[in-house]
Amino acid sequence: MNSFSVIIPVKPGGHVAAIRHLSENIPDDQSYEVLLAEGNAPSRQRNRAVREAVGEILYFLDDDSLIAPGNFALCTAAMSDPSVAVVGGPSITPEHDTWLQQLFGAALSSAFGSGPVLNRYRSHGQVRKTEDRELILCNLAVRRSVFIDLAGFNESLYPNEENEFLARVLSAGYVLLHDPSMRVFRSQRHSLKAFVRQIFAYGRGRAQQTLVTSQYSVPSFIPLFFVIYLVITLLCIKYVLLLTPLMIYLAAALFSSLRIMISSGRLSSLLLLGLYPLMHIINGLGLLWGLLRGKPDSAGNSPIIITKIKSFGEGRLNKTRREYDEVNGDRVAV
Repeated sequence: MNSFSVIIPVKPGGHVAAIRHLSENIPDDQSYEVLLAEGNAPSRQRNRAVREAVGEILYFLDDDSLIAPGNFALCTAAMSDPSVAVVGGPSITPEHDTWLQQLFGAALSSAFGSGPVLNRYRSHGQVRKTEDRELILCNLAVRRSVFIDLAGFNESLYPNEENEFLARVLSAGYVLLHDPSMRVFRSQRHSLKAFVRQIFAYGRGRAQQTLVTSQYSVPSFIPLFFVIYLVITLLCIKYVLLLTPLMIYLAAALFSSLRIMISSGRLSSLLLLGLYPLMHIINGLGLLWGLLRGKPDSAGNSPIIITKIKSFGEGRLNKTRREYDEVNGDRVAV
């Protein structure tokens, strides 16, 4: 049986809902440790936690990732193939979320809303080889040896640090797997403002990942093309033919909204007709902003505190901590 190092980044003083759920949903005979990485730069936090980790498999969760009971067994089964370096599954919207959060979840898990990345937010299909578009960092297991060999996450990127890393894993000849049954449950943003900021950040992260890697994906930039089209249409409104693509877009949005309303039984799903264009416009603006900002700078040098909440063979809180001083590169016990 593989040993696991569960790595969870958290903001200073933040609440980690994932811990209790882990202890309630992990087999008694599973060998694992839990490391919290406290700081303000998630990419650096995860990399620093890996320096303290000793498990064969690094299991990256977010502080609000509530794992399904069978996840560790699914990871172990996937990693039995030595060619597999990464396995991950979807982040599912919990049933207890509010109607607004359910609306956000429906948009993210729909083909019209999220395009090729929709399987990050829904449990669909069978275990399969995949690329970065189906994997999400709040529920991602990586062989520690591969992570170290490939120098971990690019610390100048956030978000999209996992996408850039996974591209390097594929280039190195390893296999990525998506397992729809390897689920975590995460609540969606609580307000429209927070959701808009999330979607904008996704666009910015994708643009900056593109600048870092010089690898362009046309589907990823469709929201930006949509924004450009809307601006041109507004400036040339007298040309009626320019409205044709917009009418087709709105018809497709309506069809998707009605389909989700019927399947979910939620009348509020009709609001997707307005949420879809908002999502796509905001994501497009995020892409534009990321391109205009240029390649991202370094992630800064603020301290990061690593706390081992549980070490191998222990069932109680372990107060071993390491604080990384990024100014001089030292590491001290606190």
